[in-house]
Amino acid sequence: MKPAQLTQTISDTLPALRKSERKVADFVLKSPLNVIRMRIVDLAQKAGVSEPTVVRFCRAVGCHGFQDFKLALAQQLASSPSYGQIAVTDTDSTREYTHKVFDSTVDALLKVRDSLILENLEAAVAAICAAGRVEFYGFGASAAVAFDAQHKFFRLQITSAAYSDPHLQNMSAASLNAGDVVVAISQSGRSQALLDSMELVKSAGGIVIGLAPSASPVAKSATIAIEVDAKEDIQIYTPLSSRIAHLAVIDVLAIGVAQKKGPKLQEHLQQLQAGLSSLRSQ
Repeated sequence: MKPAQLTQTISDTLPALRKSERKVADFVLKSPLNVIRMRIVDLAQKAGVSEPTVVRFCRAVGCHGFQDFKLALAQQLASSPSYGQIAVTDTDSTREYTHKVFDSTVDALLKVRDSLILENLEAAVAAICAAGRVEFYGFGASAAVAFDAQHKFFRLQITSAAYSDPHLQNMSAASLNAGDVVVAISQSGRSQALLDSMELVKSAGGIVIGLAPSASPVAKSATIAIEVDAKEDIQIYTPLSSRIAHLAVIDVLAIGVAQKKGPKLQEHLQQLQAGLSSLRSQ
């Protein structure tokens, strides 16, 4: 594991962790600078768990043990000097941390836009338009992107669903037909449960569009890879820039599908707007 991916891995692994291990994860994400100066007994006490639980957590996120985990965390903090600043409200003014969040996000979006492979976007749009079903898989912060995507494509008259549970993902994958599409979303590109579901999709003859960092296992395993590389410099509780970059790529795919569907879709969307008007205050 590359050091810069450690906190991303922790965020993506949260749903699969035991309740006690999640306590350790929450403390690490909130106080990474303190953790690198702690002994294992200190972290266990602060998180309210046992020392073996700390060791299990370290192994669950890909480290050999506590010392290996601390080393990886220290290397990440050293490579990302601004990491953690968003949480330091006693030193950053409202203006400062607000600007940091927006500047980081805008910078990440522009970098992702310029690195996208247009041919892969076109192939993804074509596959979605031809599919009988389009489903979205994601864990943790990526689950929010998956459900947002399902909402967008549902409006485009695409039979769609979103799943953030590995069991439901596997059941969904096993029920797909040839030519159906799964959009696998991962901000680390290394979620093993997601990779397992992707293999089931491909075994059923389905097409996997992978939204993940370049050269990651998810990108490599996908039928069509849409590589999203958004470095997290201010991530604390959940990925910020990478999540927004994934949402923007979903918007790009939705626009592409809407464009291919043509005028009839415009009529449908106008009808949806009219149907929603009664739910809004005047």
